[in-house]
Amino acid sequence: MTGSMAVLATAAAFVGTHFVMSHPLRRPLVDALGEKGFQGVYSLVAFATFGAMVWAYRAAEITAPLWAVGDGLWAVSSALMLIASVLLLGSLVRNPALAGAAVDAGTAEARGVFGVTRHPMMWAFAIWGVSHILIYPVAKNIVLSGAMIVLALVGAALQDRKKAALDPQGWPAWEARTSYLPFAAILAGRARFGGFGMHALGGGLVTWLAATWAHIPLAGWPAGIWRWIG
Repeated sequence: MTGSMAVLATAAAFVGTHFVMSHPLRRPLVDALGEKGFQGVYSLVAFATFGAMVWAYRAAEITAPLWAVGDGLWAVSSALMLIASVLLLGSLVRNPALAGAAVDAGTAEARGVFGVTRHPMMWAFAIWGVSHILIYPVAKNIVLSGAMIVLALVGAALQDRKKAALDPQGWPAWEARTSYLPFAAILAGRARFGGFGMHALGGGLVTWLAATWAHIPLAGWPAGIWRWIG
């Protein structure tokens, strides 16, 4: 098995076990193990498969890039990562999709990142994947980043189904005011653009600056604005 195929196999295990344990096997496992027991097994499997994927990625060969990467693609990737950072930080406050969130989906206001999409965290991870494929188009990175995109976007769609079953009144009302696809609810007049808090804008900017700077010691090359001002 080549290094890239090992990445593909471990990525499939990571994504596949996540979907299977989160959806068709969740209820039987909870019935058998209890909620805490299920969470323990789920976490163990997630960490094991994620660790295997990272190990395979680090061990895999670096293949020839599929396209040339210049400053233009770096600029697009950097802008996408800033958007992803805003979506991610914004998703941490008043998000009815988070487990244990004290937010009523039936009455929550679709403002800020939730006006853009009801799954800002998932789209942040998907944008991360697209951004990294753009500037590092080698086989092992396309596989790993592609796996994160699939996990995020398919997971978001499955989350809608699960939330609707658990909250048959509140979640459909939240879906009616928001959209799965970014900006679809705004374009349809169901949500308004704006209302981004400082936790989203300021937190997203700080996170973006810190994460892109961290590429220098961790990956050996500058990312974001550090590529031009470092």
